[in-house]
Amino acid sequence: MPPWRCSGGIFDKDEAEARLAELNAAAGAGTLWDDPDSARRVMQQRASLEAQLKALTGLEQELSDTVELLALAEIEEDETATSEAEADLRKLGAEAQRRATEALLSGEADANDCFLEIHAGAGGTESQDWAEMMLRMYLRWATQHDCGTEELSRTDGEEAGLKSVTVRVSGADAYGWLKTESGVHRLVRISPFDAQGRRHTSFASVWIYPVVDDDIEVQVEDKDLKVDTYRASGAGGQHVNKSDSAVRITHKPTGIVVQCQSQRSQHQNRATALRMLKARLFELELQKREEQRQAMEAGKTEIGWGHQIRSYVLQPHQMVKDLRTGVQTSDPQAVLDGDLDAFLAAALAARLGGQGTASA
Repeated sequence: MPPWRCSGGIFDKDEAEARLAELNAAAGAGTLWDDPDSARRVMQQRASLEAQLKALTGLEQELSDTVELLALAEIEEDETATSEAEADLRKLGAEAQRRATEALLSGEADANDCFLEIHAGAGGTESQDWAEMMLRMYLRWATQHDCGTEELSRTDGEEAGLKSVTVRVSGADAYGWLKTESGVHRLVRISPFDAQGRRHTSFASVWIYPVVDDDIEVQVEDKDLKVDTYRASGAGGQHVNKSDSAVRITHKPTGIVVQCQSQRSQHQNRATALRMLKARLFELELQKREEQRQAMEAGKTEIGWGHQIRSYVLQPHQMVKDLRTGVQTSDPQAVLDGDLDAFLAAALAARLGGQGTASA
């Protein structure tokens, strides 16, 4: 089976080529820009399909070339060339699997940017340090995947680490890739803050929700909002510490709270916080739909806020294990350096009914 035809995915090469032909015809129409919003969607879809088809065509050619080289090396009994060709085949297999995973990103908001929130659990400095380690992990993942990041709000811990942070992650399919990371993450290690060198367990919570674009309408009424302003803390210069520029918005019907302090202007922070609130409300609706779908399908694993999803063990042994899919690795340092793709792919596949158990 070709790598782009994956169970549960939506990408079919023949269909994609036919759809691209339709989009090319639409892009060439003289009336395209009479409706700017529609034109933007056409151009985005066309660019996305072109990129996917180009990548798959490249994979096909590389696979054909590598198989020929391997056959030739075996005929000539060239062990070095054979080993190199086999290594290239493994790399191609990993790339094909990544492309297959991308085919799973078919949700309503999967192509959108996302907001990433991290909150330290109970445990003071231990959990706050763990929250900062997690922030570093996700920032490194974003860098490796050419995603931009912008810190919108941050509350530092008293001694080390952070109590909470909100970051916007911008890039291709950012929400689609990260959406299954919402939940509780558990760390087991010898504490660097314990003079007696005892082992500690720390928890931090992650919440991922999509940036809502103009194609998605979310109604928010002023009467349902409580807006507070306060003096921002942390980096930002003298202005941040001398004026009430930071904004916190509470949505009364749901109890959702968002805040932003990244801008110098209270008006800008309010606008960003309102976008974050709409995104949270949209994610809440997506979560309700997911729960309804899971309720109708016996045996599916619940994935949602408040559920422990992954354990990171640094002592006495070394292991990271996803408790939903069974995916695990004995190299936690690589995971903490941003190597999350095996976990993300398995969780996406599990959500759509695929097989999630594997080793990273």
